[in-house]
Amino acid sequence: MNKPIYTRIANELRTNIEEAVYQSGDKLPTEKNLSERFNVNRHTIRNAIALLKDEGLIRVDRGRGMFVAKTPIKYPIGERVRYNESLEAQGIKASYEKLKAVEIPSDKAIADALKIDLGAPVVLIERVGLANDRPISIGSSYFPSELFPDLIKFWENYRSISKLLKEIYDRDHIRRSTTVCARIVREADARLLQIPANQPILLAQSINCDALRAGVANRDEKIVEYGVTRFSGEMMELVFRTIKN
Repeated sequence: MNKPIYTRIANELRTNIEEAVYQSGDKLPTEKNLSERFNVNRHTIRNAIALLKDEGLIRVDRGRGMFVAKTPIKYPIGERVRYNESLEAQGIKASYEKLKAVEIPSDKAIADALKIDLGAPVVLIERVGLANDRPISIGSSYFPSELFPDLIKFWENYRSISKLLKEIYDRDHIRRSTTVCARIVREADARLLQIPANQPILLAQSINCDALRAGVANRDEKIVEYGVTRFSGEMMELVFRTIKN
């Protein structure tokens, strides 16, 4: 028995997705264009799209069109969190778009996290994290200026903050804590992440401490970085590791 036409169309589009003709997050041709390609009416195209939508292969955004569903990237959160290494281990090209590096006075949230005096200067480094050239996160990292003199100057020549801190300041750091919650994305962040303005994101607040002084008396532990990262909710899965391998 011959399969319905819309099933054959769905199969061909599915093959296109599997063979990366249409990649994760890509916008699909319009119903009109697909109707012309397969020489069928739009009702038949809608039936084919409905099959793929039910399978979770595509999503339909009202007023924006049809898109290949994005496959979430697993991002491990443990004692050592390294963006480049984590993505590249999954065969994903990791890169950054630098937004700014400036010195600012610390507000209460920053001062409390870094255990410094309110108003003490900190260096803010902000950047967009890219996976295969697609934006997946916006990170704001705060460093005590007293610990890292000339950090802004050195950052111009580095791709990795971890590598910079180790090579220039001889400081290795580990994750002390990570707090994650859901938020509706702000308009400015939505533009950078290339997502609709009403979508939820994952907001992760992290504190990194000097690896050599981790676990010492609370008042003597040296906090080296406070981070606030906004992750695209549909692009990322945060995986918390509780056992050392």
